[in-house]
Amino acid sequence: CFHYQEEKAIERGILPLLRRATLVQTFGQKDHVCLKEGSINIPPYAPPQKMKTHLVPPETPRSIFVYFRGLFYDTANDPEGGYYARGARASVWENFKNNPLFDISTDHPPTYYEDMQRAIFCLCPLGWAPWSPRLVEAVVFGCIPVIIADDIVLPFADAIPWDEIGVFVAEDDVPKLDTILTSIPMEVILRKQRLLANPSMKQAMLFPQPAQPGDAFHQILNGLARKLPHSKSVYLTPGQKALNWTQGPKGDLKPW
Repeated sequence: CFHYQEEKAIERGILPLLRRATLVQTFGQKDHVCLKEGSINIPPYAPPQKMKTHLVPPETPRSIFVYFRGLFYDTANDPEGGYYARGARASVWENFKNNPLFDISTDHPPTYYEDMQRAIFCLCPLGWAPWSPRLVEAVVFGCIPVIIADDIVLPFADAIPWDEIGVFVAEDDVPKLDTILTSIPMEVILRKQRLLANPSMKQAMLFPQPAQPGDAFHQILNGLARKLPHSKSVYLTPGQKALNWTQGPKGDLKPW
């Protein structure tokens, strides 16, 4: 389903063995044979402990307007430059490499996580796939994700109000990115930042070990529970909205 085998995946479709299964997958792309109806989309993995060690004080000012670190061209796999990211990343570079509001580069500095916490907007463009761990990092570090991927299907839409915390920019509108972002009213920016500061929002995107209530593992299990053919009263006690999947013997929480 990824770029180097996509043609084969499109030709074969979902394997017959899996057509009645619920797929738990990071592959979130609308109208694509690899996205099975009824799938549970999950965030890519980002290391929770590593990210925790790079937290800066919450009062640190956000002095970077737009931040991005990553490839703009993939000359190794796309030497002609017409396929990678459908040209969206190349457009970001060509239009904004000299714009002082845009801190963008192919360098990946040791202060990458700290820099995201000093930025207001973090670009999350598609690459070979519509998503990347950058989306998780932006949410965890309170940087408003600017999602540039026309056909993306985002994880846990019932737990994370993507429209309220992010900014969606059409791939064709990338040349207008500076106008789009500078025209967002300050009160809208502050509202998005307040929502991103909610610990439950960050928790829902991470896979800590052992699992913790409300984390991505819980979101997956809640999604599976909603597919069960019986009512919630079977597995929820009165007053409960979601099952705490970490209840029970501690030994059950250890990975095999």
